[in-house]
Amino acid sequence: MNPASSPSILPASDLARFRLAPNPGPMSLDGTNSYLLGGPESASSVVVDPGPLDEQHLLELAGEGSVELILVTHRHADHTAAAARFHELTGAPVRAADARHCHGGHPLVDGETILAAGVELHVIATPGHTSDSLCFHLPGDGRHGSVLTGDTILGRGTTVLDFPDGKLGDYLATLDRLEKLGPATVLPGHGPVLPALDAVVRAYREHRHERLAQIRAAMTELGPGAGVREITDAVYSDIDPAVRPAAENSVAAQLEYIRG
Repeated sequence: MNPASSPSILPASDLARFRLAPNPGPMSLDGTNSYLLGGPESASSVVVDPGPLDEQHLLELAGEGSVELILVTHRHADHTAAAARFHELTGAPVRAADARHCHGGHPLVDGETILAAGVELHVIATPGHTSDSLCFHLPGDGRHGSVLTGDTILGRGTTVLDFPDGKLGDYLATLDRLEKLGPATVLPGHGPVLPALDAVVRAYREHRHERLAQIRAAMTELGPGAGVREITDAVYSDIDPAVRPAAENSVAAQLEYIRG
């Protein structure tokens, strides 16, 4: 892959570069990371998560050479809103797990191997954040490979489950699956690159079980009829009001897991 020609395109790993989309916020952290993947001899690239509909962002991505393929990690608008427009700009097909987010391409399938722009990608179904969440494993990216994790693993903080579409049981199974990939570099949808996927997964799992213990304790204290709002007040008493809806969603997902 050619070196970045734009100062806004930054290196992420041996086979990946990224541009930070201009959509910072409580849920998107610094913004969405849109990735360009390509082998050292490739004149084209694969773009993962074109991001929000921002024309300058898309023109910068398209200006890095021919785009061969566009992939989407999951359905949320901060990853998909620009997909149709980026397809128009580049002519490259857009592929996602959900056919509604495909443009000129067909849906991605768990276990599929993609060869494009001089790189090999393995498609991994990773439901939990959303039911359609995918990760992309690049086994040839550096010593331990890399994994584009979308919002399944973030570069900072922890992932919110978009309940009822995203479920905790699915997410815990996803963590088990990702841990088996070992110390791969984490290329997250938001936040900085992380060095070892398996270590991050273990920290995520520990955090989830700590939260489950806190919710069980709150249920015992408040009584079996306690609702989402009361338990959120008890467990997330010091959170920013801007992320209160996400906290309530997380509590709802955990209550379903505990009671179900």
